[in-house]
Amino acid sequence: MTDPDLTGPAPANPDFEGLPVAVAGLGVSGISAARVLHGLGARVTVVDGGSGPGLAARAAELEALGVTVRLGDGASLPEGTELVVTSPGWAPDSPLFAAAAAAGVPVWGDVELAWRLRRPLPGTGEPAPWLAVTGTNGKTTTVQMLASILTAAGKRTAAVGNVGVSVLDAVLAEEPYDVLAVELSSYQLHWAPSLRPYSAAVLNLAPDHLDWHGSMEAYAADKGRIYEGNVVACVYNLADPATEALVREADVEEGCRAIGFGLGAPGPSNFGVVDGLLVDRAFVEDRAKNAAELGAVSDVNPPAPHNIANALAAAALARAYGVEPKAVREGLRAFRPDAHRIAEVGVVREVTYVDDSKATNTHAAAASLAAYRPIVWIAGGLAKGATFDDLVQGAAERLRAVVLIGQDRAVIREALERHAPDVPVIEAAEGQTGAVAMAEIVRTAESLARSGDTVLLAPACASMDMFTNYGERGDLFAAAVRELAGA
Repeated sequence: MTDPDLTGPAPANPDFEGLPVAVAGLGVSGISAARVLHGLGARVTVVDGGSGPGLAARAAELEALGVTVRLGDGASLPEGTELVVTSPGWAPDSPLFAAAAAAGVPVWGDVELAWRLRRPLPGTGEPAPWLAVTGTNGKTTTVQMLASILTAAGKRTAAVGNVGVSVLDAVLAEEPYDVLAVELSSYQLHWAPSLRPYSAAVLNLAPDHLDWHGSMEAYAADKGRIYEGNVVACVYNLADPATEALVREADVEEGCRAIGFGLGAPGPSNFGVVDGLLVDRAFVEDRAKNAAELGAVSDVNPPAPHNIANALAAAALARAYGVEPKAVREGLRAFRPDAHRIAEVGVVREVTYVDDSKATNTHAAAASLAAYRPIVWIAGGLAKGATFDDLVQGAAERLRAVVLIGQDRAVIREALERHAPDVPVIEAAEGQTGAVAMAEIVRTAESLARSGDTVLLAPACASMDMFTNYGERGDLFAAAVRELAGA
């Protein structure tokens, strides 16, 4: 068996024939990794601490291929393992990883595996470049905008990674991609030590997933890994100094530049907004004096402030790759956001109803709240240890009223009492879930709203206490608004 160089620089298409590999987790990424590794000839054992019919069915499918699966066993390292490939959600302090460290066994994530399996493009001898995006919020939208721009430029591309196409499927696609727009979570970056994107962006940094990372410092450090080895541009947020600090700490290729984006008029080497136009002063000749017009704010859908920032970040990565300004405009115009991201779902009796169920943390909710006024805010759910004082203080003057929902509503209520004591607050009935709960929530919001107001579902919390996921929460909100319109 050829040594696949598990700890050194990433080789192209390492030889996995006969290598004993443990895959941690029987979710989507774990199944994908197991199938790929098995196809490469590795001896694969999948371990998962869960059980139940769903997992058993997935296990049976893999076992039919010749993959060993151990359910209810997420802690022990299979004997003889020489590599662990983990699903993103497994925390670094999991016993399996402690056992791997004690045995000197390296741990990769699915992104690391994909990076090492990249194939040279025909005629170039080099793999497709990765334009990578991370941040606490806005990753998916930015990556999809970037893919739309690259498509408008005539490139075969896809939004991959933590969104859309699996990154493993993308690098092994029968018809190769010219360039990939890659969304990466902090989990994925933690387990991707060899990753070296062509250019990358950190959109913003706010406390999130601290239970997984252990501290804000560790979370930021994992986000900052995306800048390592960048070739052309490290794109950062001018309004978020922490992102620039990560650029300063990164070890990049000679000639790689720091490129800032923001909502004001840009200085040299930055992207920004001038008189309603998106402007590039980074990838132009004589950037001290010149700028390139990339499109208008009105080309961004929706043109909320944080979404304009997303568009500028996507444009910066595209321009770093060499895309012409015309394609940036065309790509932004063609882009349509996913459901549950600041989506207007209806206007009923002169009140606008907006679904931003994807706002599952305070940073995302703050961006959504900044886009409207006056607001009847639907907030609450699982707070994941977050605090809400800064969020409420920043939004207080925009609030007409608040409808509180979910398990951790008390933390938001206390922040409202401190920072918005004059704002009416009504708490939804406890114990209700699903469609019944949402119908009552929307009726309560309607009773508080006045003509010209926006009823905004931007809960700043996870959804699983009352709904299957944020998607169901948003879908039921839209259904309740439609029912209201017909009443």
